[in-house]
Order: sequence, then structure tokens, then C-alpha cells
Amino acid sequence: MEKKITLPITRETARTIKSGDACLLSGVIYTARDAAHKRLVELVEKGEKLPFDIENATIYYVGPTPAKPGHVIGSAGPTTSYRMDAYSPTLIREGETGMIGKGKRGPEVVEAMKKYGAVYFAAIGGAGALLSSCIKSAEVVCYEDLGAEAVRRLVVEDLPVVAVIDADGNNLYEKGRREYLESLD
Repeated sequence: MEKKITLPITRETARTIKSGDACLLSGVIYTARDAAHKRLVELVEKGEKLPFDIENATIYYVGPTPAKPGHVIGSAGPTTSYRMDAYSPTLIREGETGMIGKGKRGPEVVEAMKKYGAVYFAAIGGAGALLSSCIKSAEVVCYEDLGAEAVRRLVVEDLPVVAVIDADGNNLYEKGRREYLESLD
């Protein structure tokens, strides 16, 4: 059964989402990849205001392709999340509660998630065209010079994701592998 989640995700809501939950996200998310993350963290370190409200924000690690005529956005598949690991703990501390990407996360990210209350979702790699159909609007917020990697504000409806790491640090990638190996015995 899929869990329908209306964004933004508060820290309290983040703590109710469990590793392995299939979720449908609806509401506002932001896009950012490593170059944008670096700039955001530099602003935080300087004590400057971020170009969007990070409180309870969900960031999707994506650099969408250009929109075809009549479409809101092009293909919007997830990028590898570990590239954001150097920056994610700072943004989680500042208020980010959701992250969407693919692949593993480092221990510093997981510790920040546990400390502050955040969840990491995986989107299906290779399904960018399908995922883009869930995006109802897209507008560049900042860093337009980064092209596809500019920060965008997206309104999504029933974006399918799976909670991989929850706010307790439970990790579906580790649990699934362990259960599979145990089933071989």
C-alpha cells in the first residue's frame, strides 16, 4: 500500500515515514545537484539567506532535460545521491526534511537525519520520462547559469518514491540485502 504524503514534510511527519514505505509525494519540492548544493552551503557558512525557504523542504537530486513543446519539464530522473553527501548534513541542520535521489548515503548524512528528523527517498533510476509526468509546474528559483542543474521549484502530484533511510537510520538497502542473504541459507 502506498502512503500519500502532502508536502512540505515537517520534522514530526518525517519521523513517521519508515524505511520501505512506498510513498506518493504531492506538493512543492526543489531540485538541486552538487554544484547548487555547494553554493547553498557556502551561503549558510557566510550567514546569508538562502534563495528559497529550506525549512521542511524536500530536495530532488535531478537535472531535468529541456521541456518539449507543450510539456512542463523534460525527463526528470534522479541522480546519484552520494555526490550531495558533503553538503546534506548542513542543509538538514538548516531545516531540510526530505531528499530524493538514488543510491547510498554516507554515515554523516544518516547521523544528521537521525539527529534532526529527515528522510531519504529513492526514485526509480531510468524512469525519468515517467517521473516527469508527475510534475505539474516548474520554475527556476536560482542559479540559472547552471542550466539543467539550476534550482527549480516543482509542484508534483503523486510522485512515486520509496523511503530508503528513515529518521531512525533504518536503511532499506542494508535490510533488503541482509534479508536476501539470510534467505539463501
